Amino acid sequence: MSVSPLRPIERFLPGVVAPRLVASKPTLQTLSAKLMQDGVVKPHAMLQAIAQQTDRRRHLVDLLLARGASSAEMLYDAIGRHWGVGHVDLSAAPPDPRLTAAVNPASALQDGLLPWRKVGQATVIVTAYPDLFQRHRSRLQDQFGPVAMAVAPLAHIEKALLATHGASLAHASETRVPASESCRAYHSTTLQRPALMLAAILLVLAILQPMLTLTAVFGIALLAMFSHNIMKLIALILMARSGPEPQIPPVIAQLPVVSVMVALYRESNIAAKLTARLDQLDYPRALLDILLVVEEEDQMTRSALTTANLPGWMRVVVVPDGTVKTKPRALNYALDHCRGSIVGIYDAEDAPEPDQIRKIVARFHQRGPEVVCLQGQLDYYNPRSNWLARCFTIEYASWFRMFLPGIERMGMAIPLGGTTLFFRRKALEELGGWDAQNVTEDADLGLRLFRHGYRTELIDTTTFEEANCRSFPWVKQRSRWIKGYMMTWITHMRQPRLLWRQLGARCFIGFQVQFLGSILQSLLAPLIWSLWLIPFGFWHPLPEAIGDAAFNLLYVLMTATAVLSIIFDIAGMRRTKHRLNPLWALTLTLYHPLATLAAYKALWELMTKPFYWDKTSHGHFDL
Repeated sequence: MSVSPLRPIERFLPGVVAPRLVASKPTLQTLSAKLMQDGVVKPHAMLQAIAQQTDRRRHLVDLLLARGASSAEMLYDAIGRHWGVGHVDLSAAPPDPRLTAAVNPASALQDGLLPWRKVGQATVIVTAYPDLFQRHRSRLQDQFGPVAMAVAPLAHIEKALLATHGASLAHASETRVPASESCRAYHSTTLQRPALMLAAILLVLAILQPMLTLTAVFGIALLAMFSHNIMKLIALILMARSGPEPQIPPVIAQLPVVSVMVALYRESNIAAKLTARLDQLDYPRALLDILLVVEEEDQMTRSALTTANLPGWMRVVVVPDGTVKTKPRALNYALDHCRGSIVGIYDAEDAPEPDQIRKIVARFHQRGPEVVCLQGQLDYYNPRSNWLARCFTIEYASWFRMFLPGIERMGMAIPLGGTTLFFRRKALEELGGWDAQNVTEDADLGLRLFRHGYRTELIDTTTFEEANCRSFPWVKQRSRWIKGYMMTWITHMRQPRLLWRQLGARCFIGFQVQFLGSILQSLLAPLIWSLWLIPFGFWHPLPEAIGDAAFNLLYVLMTATAVLSIIFDIAGMRRTKHRLNPLWALTLTLYHPLATLAAYKALWELMTKPFYWDKTSHGHFDL
C-alpha cells in the first residue's frame, strides 16, 4: 500500500487534491484501463491514443489532451488517484521560489518536473509524467535529498517556471546567438557620426567638384540597379531551363512530431480565425504541436486566447518581459518549449495548404541531415482587394517563385521569409536560434545558416496570408524589413575577411548585391527616376557630364532593365493560381516609390531606434 506524502498536511495546503490508496503498483498500462473504467476517457479515444503512441515519442497523457479526450483537470485528478499522490493546483499553491531557483528551467520544461515544497524531510517534485519519475529520482535525490511525487499538467508547470525564472529566461532568449554574429551591441548612435561625416564630405565635394560628385553618386545608383537586375536575369534564365521536380512521396514508417510556433502580439481579433486555418492541416493531431507565443504584458491577446476554446494540440506559451519586444526573441524563448524534432514558423494571418506539413516531413526525409531548413512559398488570399494588394501579390510572386529559387540554383545564401519556415531543431539550436534584436531575423538567419555550412531549400508548398494593402501600414512594414536588411549587412560586414572566407568570392559578391544593392537601390531611386524626365523636355546635368554617346547607351540599358523587371514580374505571377491581368505589372512603376519612402524611414530609425519593431496589424481581410 502506498500513501501520498502530502496526506498528513494536505488540509493546510490549498490547491492539493487528496489521493487515495492504491492496491498495486501503478503503470501506464493500468492507468489507461482505469481511465476507461472510471469514464474519464472513452474507450475509442484511448485506443486511438495508444495506437499513435507506438514509437513513444509523445506521452500518452499528451496524446489524450491533444485529442481532446479529457480535460486536463479531470485527467490529472485521475492520474493522482491512480498513483496514490496529490494533484497540485499550482495557481492556488505556487511552488517555493527557493526550490525552483535551484533548477535549470530548460531541463525542467523538457522533463516536466518542478520542485514544489518541502513536506517534512522530503521535497515534493511535481511532475507531468509520473510513470517516468523513477528515471529522474536518483538525480533529484542528489540535488534535493529525499523526494516525493505529486502531479500537475505540463502547462501549469511551465507557467510556474515562468513566474520564478522569467528574468533569466528572458535574458537567455535575447542572447542565444553569439555576440560576434548578433546586432545586439549596436547602438542608435553607431551610425550617427559616420552619417554626418559622409554628408559633410559629399557637401564639400559637391561644392568643389559638382559634376564629378554628381557622376559618382549616379554611378553608385546605377550600379546597384544594374547588378540587382543582372541577378534577376540569371534567375529568369535558370528558372526557364528547369522544370518542376517529380513529387514521389516517400514511405515514412514513423512520422515525426512537428512543432509550429506562431508569434502573436496584439492579435485579439485573429485567434478564432487562426485556429480554424491551422485546423485544416492534414497531419496527425497527436504529432502536431502548435505553440501560440504571446508576450507577458499583452493581456489583450492572452485574454482572447483564454476564451478561444483552443484544441488540445494547441497551447499558449507566455514570453516574459525583456529589454526588447521582437518576434525573434519570442521564438527563441518558445524554442525550448517545442516538443518536435522539426520546428516551423507561421504568422498570425497564415493559411497554409492542408498537406503542407506532410510535404515538409517528406522533403526532410528525402534529403537527409544535410538539409536543415525548408522555405515554403508565400502568396496572398486577397489580391483583388485594391491596387496595392495586386502590386504586393505580383511582387511576392516574382520573389518567391522566381528570385529565391534562382538564388538557390546559383548556390547563394537565401534570405529567408519570416513564415512557412521549417528547421531541423537540432541544427537550429546549434546555431543559436534567431538574433533577438534584428527586426528582419529571417533574412539574417538565412545568411547565418549559409555561413555555417547548412543547406536551405525552397519547397513547392504555399501559405496564403493577408496582403498589407493600406499605404501607411505598408510603408511601416516595409521600413522594418529594409531596416533589418541594413542591420544584417552591418552585422555581417564587421569582419569582411571572415565573411569572404566563409562565403567564397562569388557568394560574397552575391551578398553585397542582395543586401547593400537593394538598400542603395531604394535610397537612390529618385536619382534614377529623374532620368525618365529627359524625354519630356526637362534639362538634366548627367548627359553633359558623361557625353551623349554614353548617355544614349545608358538609356538603352535602363529601358532594357525596365522591360526585364516587367517580364520577371509576369513570369512569377504566371506561376501562381491567380488570374490577374498581366498589365497590372506595368503599374509597379508607381508602386516602387513607396519602398523608397520606407527606406528613408528605415534609415532614420536605424539611427534613432534600431530595435523598434513596427507592428503590422492583421485580420482586416479574410479568405
